Amino acid sequence: MTSWSVVARTAAGAALCTALAIFAGAARADDALGLKELSSNGADACFGRVYDAAHLKAHPQQKVARIFFFYGHDPVSRPNEEPATNADSSYNGFLTTTVRGAKAPEWASGWCNKNDPSDPSSGIRCGMECDRTLASLKVDDRGRLILTNVQPDVYLDAGAEEEDGKAKYNEQALGSEDDNFKLDPMPAETCKAEFARIDPIDPALGDPLRVRLKPDQPFCFGRDYDDAHLKSHPNQLTQSIRIFRGSVELASFAASGDTANWPDGADIAVSVTTRGKGAKVTQTYSCQGEADQWRCSASSKMSDFACDISQKEIFLKRGGNGMMMLANPNNAIAVLDLCSKAANGKTRSDDKVYRLQPMPQSACAP
Repeated sequence: MTSWSVVARTAAGAALCTALAIFAGAARADDALGLKELSSNGADACFGRVYDAAHLKAHPQQKVARIFFFYGHDPVSRPNEEPATNADSSYNGFLTTTVRGAKAPEWASGWCNKNDPSDPSSGIRCGMECDRTLASLKVDDRGRLILTNVQPDVYLDAGAEEEDGKAKYNEQALGSEDDNFKLDPMPAETCKAEFARIDPIDPALGDPLRVRLKPDQPFCFGRDYDDAHLKSHPNQLTQSIRIFRGSVELASFAASGDTANWPDGADIAVSVTTRGKGAKVTQTYSCQGEADQWRCSASSKMSDFACDISQKEIFLKRGGNGMMMLANPNNAIAVLDLCSKAANGKTRSDDKVYRLQPMPQSACAP
């Protein structure tokens, strides 16, 4: 189950991204593979362990039977959203596990950096998209990789427990003893062979957004929620939503953007109409590619704000059959005043995840 699969089931369901910790940003080409503890010579590094029957019998709450951590260049080569100029170096930690009885592994990727770059003894944190944590790392004096802070929902939607219910969540999440792993160093080819067991990405998802959406072409996605949907989601404020790039956004990128680094620097606009009010509010965001999503920060280009809104972020991801998914984990959509106290913290309303259809450009007219 991928970290965004919930959006295929609900238009405004559980939040995809939890603010477990603020991650400083994707590692760039100049500091990728720069953690000497993991790779002294900058080469790909592999650590792993396959647990025997005796160990698993002694640890009944451990679901993981096989675990591998790969530090290096993408061993899965799935389509992603980073610009082509840095797609091979903008994330560098890969975790894969196979639970008891499973036929294939699950996997997740992240960016690994020192907790404190000035402290040589500092531990390492690997962050994921949407400010989630992949794991904390440390190498012991025997060269083993110690993985801690592995989240039970590392492969699940951040809101899976609320969305699916406790019983189903417990069935899909990792076990209570799936942490504090001690992994032995192994040849890089061992990890690559393990990642090769992973099923290919769903072909219905198609090309990444950065391929589907061109820097010099407009687009429009949206959804209008009917009375039946709104009645079944009384805590949803959004009645209508549009996300688009029009003439203003195209002109901005043409003037200062770099097509080689698309979608970094791309402006988008999100218009929302809230139920009961009928007034449409439009907010501009500036985006960058990150893993398999666009991270878009609210911008004050088009209007003045009484607060700094640059930390207000939404996340875009491709969906099946040409759709676009939008995550709003921390009140960054203008269904609320973004400078109000009500907009602080996690999104509490049902305006967390949107499943948007492509629309004619006229549907996104200002």
